Amino acid sequence: MNPLLAAGVGFLLGSIPFALLIGLARGVDIRTIGSKNPGATNLGRAFGLRWFLLCFALDAAKGFVPTFLYGLLAGLIGAPSIEPTDSLVWLGVMACPVLGHMFSPWIGFRGGKGVATGLGSMLGVYPLLTIPAFGALVVFAATLAAWRYVSLASVLAASSLPLWVWYFFSLLRKGVPADSSVQPPESWPYLLVTILLAGLVIFKHRSNLSRIASGTEPRVGGASEKGA
Repeated sequence: MNPLLAAGVGFLLGSIPFALLIGLARGVDIRTIGSKNPGATNLGRAFGLRWFLLCFALDAAKGFVPTFLYGLLAGLIGAPSIEPTDSLVWLGVMACPVLGHMFSPWIGFRGGKGVATGLGSMLGVYPLLTIPAFGALVVFAATLAAWRYVSLASVLAASSLPLWVWYFFSLLRKGVPADSSVQPPESWPYLLVTILLAGLVIFKHRSNLSRIASGTEPRVGGASEKGA
C-alpha cells in the first residue's frame, strides 16, 4: 500500500465538507448563519439533533475509512509489534483526513474544527489509538454534562489524548516481559502525533476559549448558541 497515495486519498476524503453540503441540500449555506463554521455543531444548531448526528457520523467515517484501510492493507492492524517508522507513516495517513477537514481546498482552505474526523481517524488506528480515543470521548461527555460548552469539551478531550496514549502504552508494556522477543510498538510516535493534533484542535477553538474567558460563550441548550 503506497503511503503517499493513502495520504492523498485521506486528505481528499477529509476535505469533503459534509456539513456544508447537507446545509445546501436543505437550502441554507451554514457559513452564513450561527457561528458560520462549516461543521456538524453549527449544522445541528440550524436543523436539529438528527442532522448533527448524521454529519458527525459522516465526518467520523471519512477519517476512519482511509486510516483503517491503510492499516489493514499494510498489515499493521493487530500486529504484535510495529517499527517506529511504520507507526509514523500510519499516523501520517491518519492525520491527513483531519487536515483535509480543517483546511478544505473546496471552501477556501477553511473547514470544521476536526473533532469528529479526528475521532474517526484515531479509531482507525486499531487498537493502539482506539482505546485512547474512547477515553477522550469520556472526557468530552463528562465536560459537556458538567459545563455545557461544546468547545470546552472538545478542547479538554483533545488535551487528554496524549495522557490516554501514555496510559494505554504503559499498560501494554506491563503485560509483556522485558526479555520477550516481541515487544509492543514504541509509544513516542503516537504521543507526538496526538500532541500535535491536540494543538491543532485547541488552535481552531481559540476564539471559543476567548469567549469562555470573557463569559460570552453560549452553552448547549442556550437560546443563541454560537461558535463551538
